[in-house]
Amino acid sequence: MTDTRRVDAYEKVTGKAAYGTDRVPDGVAYATLALARIGRGRVSRVDTAAAGAVPGVLLVVTRFDAEELQGAGFIMGGGFSFQSLQPLLDDHIAYRGQPIALVVAETLVAATEAADLVTAEYDPEPFAVHLDAAGATTLVQEEAIPLPFLADIKVGDADAAVDASPVRIDSTYEYAAQHAVPMELNGGVVEWRGDTLVVHEGTQNAAALRFGLAQQLGLDAANIEVRSPYVGGGFGQKNSLQPHLGPLALVARRLGRPVKLVLARTQTFHNGSFRPATRHRVRLGADASGQILAAVHEVDQQTSRHDLFPAMHTEVTSRLYGFPAFRGRHRLVQTDVQTPGYMRAPFESSAMFAFESAVDELAYATGQDPVAVRLANNTMTDPVTGRPFSTRFLAECLRRGAETFGWADRTPEPGSMRADDGSLIGWGVAAGNYPGSIVPAVAHLTAGADGRVTVGVDGHEMGQGIRSAIALLVAGDLGIPARDVEVRVGDTRFAAQHLTAGSWGTASALPAVHSGLRELRKHLNVADTGEVDVAAAVQGLSGVPGGGAPGPGRSPGFHRRAGRPVEVEVSTLGPGQPPEALDQAKAGHLAISGPVFPEFSTFSWVAHFVEVRVEPTTCRIRVPRVVSVVDCGRVASPATAASQVRGGVIWGIGGALREESLVDDRFGGFLNSTLEEYPIMVNADVGRIDVGFVDEPDLLFNPVGVKGLGEVAMVGVTAAVANAVHHATGKRHHRLPIRLDDLL
Repeated sequence: MTDTRRVDAYEKVTGKAAYGTDRVPDGVAYATLALARIGRGRVSRVDTAAAGAVPGVLLVVTRFDAEELQGAGFIMGGGFSFQSLQPLLDDHIAYRGQPIALVVAETLVAATEAADLVTAEYDPEPFAVHLDAAGATTLVQEEAIPLPFLADIKVGDADAAVDASPVRIDSTYEYAAQHAVPMELNGGVVEWRGDTLVVHEGTQNAAALRFGLAQQLGLDAANIEVRSPYVGGGFGQKNSLQPHLGPLALVARRLGRPVKLVLARTQTFHNGSFRPATRHRVRLGADASGQILAAVHEVDQQTSRHDLFPAMHTEVTSRLYGFPAFRGRHRLVQTDVQTPGYMRAPFESSAMFAFESAVDELAYATGQDPVAVRLANNTMTDPVTGRPFSTRFLAECLRRGAETFGWADRTPEPGSMRADDGSLIGWGVAAGNYPGSIVPAVAHLTAGADGRVTVGVDGHEMGQGIRSAIALLVAGDLGIPARDVEVRVGDTRFAAQHLTAGSWGTASALPAVHSGLRELRKHLNVADTGEVDVAAAVQGLSGVPGGGAPGPGRSPGFHRRAGRPVEVEVSTLGPGQPPEALDQAKAGHLAISGPVFPEFSTFSWVAHFVEVRVEPTTCRIRVPRVVSVVDCGRVASPATAASQVRGGVIWGIGGALREESLVDDRFGGFLNSTLEEYPIMVNADVGRIDVGFVDEPDLLFNPVGVKGLGEVAMVGVTAAVANAVHHATGKRHHRLPIRLDDLL
């Protein structure tokens, strides 16, 4: 099959695809939040009289009893929520923008007006909102969170090797806090159908919502259904239970009607996770040829007071090149903000900006070509574990990217290339990698007498094309049109719905579907390979003893009725993953394996080549073209894969030149919490982006040969842009974003 289309494109472009908050049940009421206006302290009094007097207001709730609402726990601490703090349970204010009241009304207008009328009196306390603030507390991560996978990486005596090296680079880099600003806002619709709670919410983790709400409300998880067929923009911000859902379920039960809440854009900046601010010190030791002898990468990362959001920056930088010695160190800086979290390439983007900028500095210090230095330090062995990489085609990415970009025409001296209009031209390169992770997955396949195949599988559709990837796999295996494959994801009625994140969605779902196809062929009594007339195969099983999958209460030898669908269900694990991981996943907890497996290590790899043009008078930076080449194993869905890379590149350019969440030292919280003040990339900022794939399957990682793609696409882009700006201007930038005043 050569079908490469997006199978759900029609639904998305016509508006037929229903996202979580698109649901408007009969009798729905509308909820909004009133937010705290101090950086830290306590609420001494909340006045809701004016809010309650607004026509149409049904409820104004400032506190829930501990008997009716519990906390759900931090997802990285064994819980289900993006942070352990559950608002509206006590008078403590941990950060500016924390909810202090929930207003429900007949209309959104009435609810919004009432929420604005809620006032409060506070007992404020000193607060800290950035890494260097007085009162911020710094912890050594491996001491504060003594878990093996979070221990600092140490190979050899890297400090001594750096100190003894003929060429040394020692630079500090800063990466500002950033917010994911998905077009689809956070929010949900909840309704009670008898004793069953039905939740419609755009989420990357329907299982966490289901079991988290069960814990919060004291319910049996079997009585909770979470439906998220389309997430829209998630980018990590929607990877777990949001604090509005438990309160929504309670007010919906009180009112006896559905309730809908959509956070305002400004509220997502204080009630959703964000990429934390980080500071990186990178030390490289090398010989005169640019061969790296040792590397040290030390990171300070922002977290909240109530949770320790773990840092994992050196997991990728320690594997980027063949280091004889490496030392990493992570420290966590506690500040008065909501708990930071995962935002596309959460650690890898900032880590690679620092590390690949330092490698570029090394290339200049040794007089070597930046591509040649990277190729010279390539390795096929994981320098941390000594195990082979399952596949590693980074060198191919670099060589192919350089050829496509025309890198050989670059003159190395900064400021030496100019356009016809006088603009300075800079060419920069950076490599990147992202860990290969995999989670348990369940796939339920049904073949019907009409020839259609339905697949219900663990996974969430958040724009990455998981429906297309699954449909194309099934269509290619059975030889049927992709339009005859229906894919159901993000719905707890069909599968457990473990978290989809970390670029493991496709790499976890497709092996389960692949295994399901093998089982389906057995039940259809057809060959292991080749095209299948599904309708004929299903009809041909009519009345055959033992044909089809046994249903409840039936033995394998039952007689099928004519036209009865054939159903199979399979589950899969990652390489070396224990069987209990599946139970863990089905209970809504994280069950992740990788990137280190019993016999190998797995990463995806990328090389980015960027051209910038710097206008000599205003110093405005434009990016007219980018070439990106990726090793993500087998490319499961070419159309959506290319879109993923372009999206990651665009976001990386924005991270280099636009995005920064500015904190407010006077009142706490974030200052620029609107799209007017938080600039993101727009069409006028985007030039030509050429995407290439190595497209070599990684069959050690899984039988389909796919690796992660969505996040590695962004890794290294910021460094490539910064390196290009240096080449254009001769000025090295150690802090992002690069603004006009940094160049003037």
